[in-house]
Formats: sequence, C-alpha cells, structure tokens
Amino acid sequence: MRRVLVVLGLAGSGLLAIYGTAVAHVERTAYWPDPRPDASVHPAAGGKVPKARSLASALNGRLPGRTRVVCHKDSLSLAKASIQDARKHGYVMRPSQPKLHLSKGKARRLTRINRALFKRCKFHEIQPALTASRNNDRVVVMPGLYTEPESRKKPSDPPKCAPFKENGDHGSGGLSYKYQWTCPNAQSLLALMGRLPGKGQDPPPLDNRHGIPNLGPCIRCNVQVEGSGAKPDDVIVDTGDPTHPRGPNGIGSKKDVGIRADRADGFVLRNMEFRHAHEHDVYVMETDGYLLDRMKFYYAGQYGQLTFANDHGLTKNCEAIGNGDSGVYPGGAVDTGEQRLPGTRPRQNQAITECDVHHNTLGYSGTMGNATHVYNNDFYDNSTAIATDSFYAGGHPGYPQDSAVFENNRIYSNNFNSYTPDSDVAPDVPVPVGTGILIAGGNNDKVRGNRMWDNWRRGTMLIAVPDAVSDKFDSAESTSHRNQYYDNVMGIAPGGKKKPNGLDFWWDQHPSNKDNCWYHNIGVDGTESSITSDPARGPTPTTGLPSDCHNVSTGETYAAKGPELAGCAASIENNEYNTTLCPWFVTPPPPGPGSAAAARGTQAGLIAGQNLPKMCDLLAGSVLSCAPFRGIRP
Repeated sequence: MRRVLVVLGLAGSGLLAIYGTAVAHVERTAYWPDPRPDASVHPAAGGKVPKARSLASALNGRLPGRTRVVCHKDSLSLAKASIQDARKHGYVMRPSQPKLHLSKGKARRLTRINRALFKRCKFHEIQPALTASRNNDRVVVMPGLYTEPESRKKPSDPPKCAPFKENGDHGSGGLSYKYQWTCPNAQSLLALMGRLPGKGQDPPPLDNRHGIPNLGPCIRCNVQVEGSGAKPDDVIVDTGDPTHPRGPNGIGSKKDVGIRADRADGFVLRNMEFRHAHEHDVYVMETDGYLLDRMKFYYAGQYGQLTFANDHGLTKNCEAIGNGDSGVYPGGAVDTGEQRLPGTRPRQNQAITECDVHHNTLGYSGTMGNATHVYNNDFYDNSTAIATDSFYAGGHPGYPQDSAVFENNRIYSNNFNSYTPDSDVAPDVPVPVGTGILIAGGNNDKVRGNRMWDNWRRGTMLIAVPDAVSDKFDSAESTSHRNQYYDNVMGIAPGGKKKPNGLDFWWDQHPSNKDNCWYHNIGVDGTESSITSDPARGPTPTTGLPSDCHNVSTGETYAAKGPELAGCAASIENNEYNTTLCPWFVTPPPPGPGSAAAARGTQAGLIAGQNLPKMCDLLAGSVLSCAPFRGIRP
C-alpha cells in the first residue's frame, strides 16, 4: 500500500477513504512501457522476462557486452569461506524450505570462477561500475559488505537538479526522469538509468498511461547485476547502519532507495541482499522486462521490493523480512487484465513466486496491482499477509485494481503485531493484524488453491472502495466486483493438523458489490460445511456468502460491518493506531471454541457505547460524518 490513510469518511452507506502518499519525496507521473521488444538493441530488450546469464559466462569475452567486476581486498577469501561452508553445512535460501547444498563439483567450479573474477576486478564500489555500463553489460559483485561511501556523500536535493522537478499526479515537485538521470544518487545509493532522457519536453500528466512519452534510446538495457557468492547474503548492500544486520527497519539510512533501475529494459538483479533503505531496498520503474532472482530484501522503511509501472517482470527465489509497509509490491501494474486495450489478449504481466515473505507489516502490497500472478510462496508472521487495493488512484495508473491471481500459496500465522511499542518494525501502513488476504476495492481477482491457517483474525477480507474514496470522484461504484474465492483449504496445516483461522472469510457486504463468490473451499473439518464466514452461507447460492458467480449477488447488511470500519477510520484520521477505536492494531486471541461467532458479534458493537462518542468527537469539524451510526446501541 503505497500511501498512508489520511482521511476516512462515512457518508450514507459507504466507507469513504482518501489515501495520500507515504513517500518522503514527490514521484513523477508514471507510464507503462511499450510491451514490444526494443529491436534497436541486440539482442532485443524487453518484450519478455529476461533470462539470467550464468556466472561463468561473465568470463566469456565472445558474448555481447562487457563484464565489470567489483570487489574488496578480502572478497576472494570471503568467497572461498562461504563456498566451503555451503559445501559442508548448506545454506538457507528460504527459511520455510530445506537447506541447499553445493556439490563438490559445483563448489570447485564456483571457487575457480571467483578466482578468475578477482583477477579482473577494477572497481571497489558498485555505482561506478553501473555508470560505466552500456547495453548488454554485466556487473559482477564479489562477496563483501558494500556501503558505497561516494554515493552516500551525494546531497539529497542538489540545486543543479532543481530545474528538473515537474508537476505530476501528486502536485509540484515531482522528480522527473531527467532529474534522476542528472542526479542519480540524490535519492538512491545505487542507480541504473537505462535510457537517455528524451530530447523533447515532458508533457503534463496524460490520461492514457500506455507508452512512455519523450522516451530516449536504450544505453543501459539488458544489464545484469549479480553477486558471485554461494548465497545472496555473501554480497550485502547496506543503505543504513551496517552494524545492525536486521532491524529496526531503515535504521541509519542515508538514502531513500538501495538500488533503482529506471527504464532499464531487460534488467536482471540476482544473488544479493539489500537492506535498511529509508524507503525501498530495490526499486524498478517503467521497465519492460526484469528478473529479480535469489534476492533478499531486508528491513526497509517502506518496501523491500517495489516494482512500479512495469511489464514482463518476475521476482522469484526471494526472502523479504522486516519492512515497514510490505515485503514485495508490484504496484501501478499495466492493464493487461479486464481493462486491457481492445484487441489484445489477457495476460499476467508480472509474477512473484517461490518467496518467503515474513515479519513485515504487510507481506504483499498491490495498489493497482493489475493482472499480477502470485503463486507458490510462503507468507507468514506478517501483520497482514497480502493486500491488493484501489485506495488511491492519484499517481497510481490502472484504477481500479483488477485481475490478480493468488494461487497455491501457503498463508499462515500472520499475527505479528508491528504496532506494539517494542516492535523492531515501524509500521508505515494501517492493516488488520491477524489477516491472510485483504482485497480492498479489487475487481476480477482470483484467490484459488491456497492453504490458509492460523491467521487469528480472518483468513480473507473483502471490502469495497467507492470511487470518491480513490480520488476519482465519479458517480459509479467501480469496486469490488467479480472476485472469486475457490478451492482453498482453510484452517488445516500441511500434514492435516487443525489450525483454524479466527474466521475463514469476511465480506463487508457493501450494497454496491456485485458478482463476488466463494465456492469449493473446505474448512477445518475437511468439508465445505466447516467453513466459517461472515456472512454465513445463505439458503440460496446468491444470498449470504454467495457461491453463484454468474447471478447478481449484492451486499445486504453493510450497516452491521460499518462500525468496525468507522472506528478504524476515526483512529487513522487522528494519526494514531488507536486500539480502543479500531481492533485492527490489537493482536486477536488464538482461535478457540466460539471464536468465529465472537469475531462476527463483537465488531457490530465496537463503536457502540463509549467508542461512538469518542469517534464522533474526533470527527467534529472534519468532512467526515457520524450520521449513519448514531442509531447504534450497545
């Protein structure tokens, strides 16, 4: 969720929310890249997810591109020690998975490659190697801790780049591409700027976000940046205080971003660890074709991985831990789902797979995360595992969010409370602790074939986001419609142990909702009838929690859910995580007998009695209204 909730209102029957950006600077207007390959580069850049080139091929001078090697004096000895340890004891790529081991032959080959790379090393910081790179080049970083002293010295807002600020979706002061090109280390510890700035003038924000206006030619496309160690944490890039290998998140950070790849079509980043950025550890923007593989994203102030306004992207084999907003975030994704351009076929434009995402405020965030594919991951020990939403249209192309697919994930024990004073993760987003999947204003999303257990509040939540909430101010109610939840296993851990969720499915039943459905899911007893939900399954397929996706199934009892959303609205508007008004920031008790009924019953009375007057006091003089809830009684 690329923002914090700054205004929430209650008007009529709907929850109205307006989100503002949480970033410390103003972003430029973002556009989606041309999905066709750029044939001016050979091999062509973009048009598909790039394939990683082998580490050994970095030593082959007959292949396209040059290799630049970055090292410290002790890099070779560190490489040898790590390889030997991985051979003897194995190493952890993902905590949920078994250790990986190097065979004797692979260990020998990797040692030989590192020895040859060390002889070719001419760089001792990464940024100069990136700056010197051109199309098809390689930057190989040997084992060590990289803090990039020269980049750290660069001013955060240099006067020479002030003329390149622009008016964008967020107002004045946006940092244009030319700003980033001219002052690449103002925000970012490392920056790979893939294209020359266009020769023309950038236009004011355009309604049509397909195609980047004033686009210059590729000069750093198809660039691969990789660590040469046995495992990702052999090469560590620390934007903050390197004496704290873990949290608090963003500690001592000197730059907003760890590494920024901007308009860098065909970008590959692999086998490295980034940590402690003030905002985002890894940031890929307006890029067609990227691969993030064997990566670790640790303890950023906001996002471990942020990929924004991209196409043909893949993040795999990763671990994201300790991030204040989310571990992974494919946001503002191109419309290739139900809002795709006429005459084009639907497709998933970005994917996240085989990742462990844990101990974050939010595991996965997807504001306008359109047509993304999230599969075969483990989400655990977050406050909320997954959220995709349409809360803020300003600056996020692709409103409303649609067509994401979440399948075959293991989503469990998401009860970490980042809102407690002793948390090592400072939260940067309000989410309900104890929740698996939250869809807030999404359309045509599919939640299928997942296994969810031990989430103490709810397995899934579906809430509407009326258009006025999202900075659209249209009369239509564009969300949440046509979402499907099916073939999920709820409350049963692998091996068959019963580990119930507080409630399996929860829907706010906003009266504008249409055609959402829940079917073929099984609960803690291995049957459909053991599913716990609010609303409960109705007497017909189109009532209660509807199972029929093809007939209109509308929300009916939103007023019973409104108090919970109202209390959280008031709390967040008052810039506090108020546990009296809002239950989201309190760790729910472990599920037990009657817990599902309690989860349904307690929310309706949340704002009653002492909470309702307090909420109305907070709302006094604001644009918000308590009127819909004045009739609520304890």
